[in-house]
Amino acid sequence: MHAIPLTPILLGASSLGSRDGADELADALIHSPLGGVDTSNAYAGGRSEARLGEAIRRAGGLPAGTLVYSKADADESGRFDGDRVRRSLDESLTRLGVDRLPLYHLHDPYTITHDEAMGRGGAVEALIRARDDGVIGAIGIASGTMAQVHGYVQTGAFDAVLSHNRYTLVDRSAHATFALARELGMTVINAAPFGGGTLANGSGNYGYREMPADFAAHLQRVRALADEHGVDLAAAALHFSLTSPLVDATVVGITSTARLAALDGLVTADVPAEFFAAVDALGAPPPSGTD
Repeated sequence: MHAIPLTPILLGASSLGSRDGADELADALIHSPLGGVDTSNAYAGGRSEARLGEAIRRAGGLPAGTLVYSKADADESGRFDGDRVRRSLDESLTRLGVDRLPLYHLHDPYTITHDEAMGRGGAVEALIRARDDGVIGAIGIASGTMAQVHGYVQTGAFDAVLSHNRYTLVDRSAHATFALARELGMTVINAAPFGGGTLANGSGNYGYREMPADFAAHLQRVRALADEHGVDLAAAALHFSLTSPLVDATVVGITSTARLAALDGLVTADVPAEFFAAVDALGAPPPSGTD
């Protein structure tokens, strides 16, 4: 496996460019001491990478110690073969204004089969070639559907795996996949530790979907435990991921400079071990309905 330089926290830029204040936020992201920045070719229709690239140019280059990670995406027609991966990578490098990326993922390959992705002339072959050429340092698989992600992890072709909303304080759907990745020596990146905001702002959905009744009941029991122990639930959700032996880095979506400023408080918050023990005593969480 190829080594990947990472910080424990990565700042997610999926919505950068789709809201007001994008320039200010992009500047704040690349200058933040909290960690590197996670983006993708398709985030905000390419505007996430473009805004980050503009911020990098305003800064006269990436600030020392800052890294940006991105992902290859299918084109608008759904094409996701080797040629599309090469074009996606060229688009990403051009928008960001860099010559090389430390990590580039195969992102949400929903429009192709596993065999098409892994076959000759396919997306994975193109990623491996780019890594061999030194244009990217490592390749990853980044997606949501765990059955799909698990299949790609089993190939042993990837250096990293990224999944979102499936390994949180109240959802362990990704556990088997992350454990396998760890056995294979892969880097594990856990995104969306708040379950799409649920564990941070009390949203009635989880992972952007309606919660099954038994999962919602389990979540309420965890909320009650947080109140009982005097714990900030958002801080607990973040620390669950940060302290997991299965996770190398945690991606936290940043939608505003205010949210970025608040993140430091969550990182430094004290979450007692007794709280996590009480959550574990509830037993395995029921399915969250995300897959």
